[in-house]
Amino acid sequence: SAMAEERSLAMVTCTAPVNIAVIKYWGKRDNDLILPINSSLSVTLHQDQLKTTTTAAASRDFTEDRLWLNGEEADVGHPRLQACLREVRRLARKRRGGSAEDAAPLSLSYKIHIATENNFPTAAGLASSAAGYACLVSALARLYGVEGELSEVARRGSGSACRSMFGGFVQWQRGERPDGRDSLAHQVAPETHWPELRVLVLVVSGEKKQVGSTAGMQTSVDTSPLLKHRAEAVVPERLALMMRHIHERDFEGFGQLTMQDSNQFHATCLDTFPPIFYLNDLSRQIIALTHRFNAHHGRTKVAYTFDAGPNAVIFMLADTVAEFVEVVRRSFPPATNGDQFVRGLPVGSASLPEELLAAVVTEPVPGAVRYILHTKPGPGPQLLDDPSQHLLGADGLPRRCA
Repeated sequence: SAMAEERSLAMVTCTAPVNIAVIKYWGKRDNDLILPINSSLSVTLHQDQLKTTTTAAASRDFTEDRLWLNGEEADVGHPRLQACLREVRRLARKRRGGSAEDAAPLSLSYKIHIATENNFPTAAGLASSAAGYACLVSALARLYGVEGELSEVARRGSGSACRSMFGGFVQWQRGERPDGRDSLAHQVAPETHWPELRVLVLVVSGEKKQVGSTAGMQTSVDTSPLLKHRAEAVVPERLALMMRHIHERDFEGFGQLTMQDSNQFHATCLDTFPPIFYLNDLSRQIIALTHRFNAHHGRTKVAYTFDAGPNAVIFMLADTVAEFVEVVRRSFPPATNGDQFVRGLPVGSASLPEELLAAVVTEPVPGAVRYILHTKPGPGPQLLDDPSQHLLGADGLPRRCA
């Protein structure tokens, strides 16, 4: 029948966002289930500037599961990817009542093809795994008709991915249970809650980092007394405080705490043995610049945070963007791509008063910052309805190769 013919290829495309933790997750208490030693809180960034797009297709004509990353075929057997696939299929089976394969629609036994693309550099400390697994789980869940609690499934792919299942401001609750069923993310406030908040990503290097997050945090758990103190004594208080700052839209409080928590996370990396260095000289120059800028204004107008990599993510309110971008441009004059230096949301021009220049901009370092990406908080994963946006063609193979 025509219906059966149509059912032979099912295809879904979703997009998902990057998130940046303002109270950091670092350290697992269970490596298989990806359960954290502390709760964390993040801001989801807008997908117009940073997103992963994933197409998942199931067909009775596929002979094996296959995966393409940015146009290149990749290993579909990756244990974390398999864990997500297994969990979504388990939920689909459960939803359809009974564990028999044949009770499920044909697609549960079909092989699947997955294509995924990032519009930003992978493994550069821009949480590509968070967006990637959130996107994978969103697409698979749609493909198999699964609804409900999906942050737990995404967490099995990459811890921080559970936070990318929601927009705005998101808390990942550590949970207590050994099976991880209560280690979930939930939205603290939607992206519409604080419309003036803006984010600048200062991309200093698109290179892969020296020590991956997974290996790094395990060494920290094993060797850092400061990390243990952080998880037990420092983070619970900070989380409550951060949620209050967000609810009250108190940028001063939000910004200070964001910088303090970033600094402490990097201190635990330094307290790891042997030590881990995610910040480089340029990161430290950006930190110093931020503090000089705030000192000049007599209040916290900009706030940095750094994940496991040298790129700075800087929060501010919309009315500060033009001035701070000009400060960055003067401090780190673009090498050649003057026109491509600022990307993302438009940035107005600003002229800097002489006293600000004298106080804030010290020795310029040309070419140090590759580009600035201007973005803002945004929504959670989206389903793309337009079939022309599928990354796979009707044959189940990538439409365009990188």
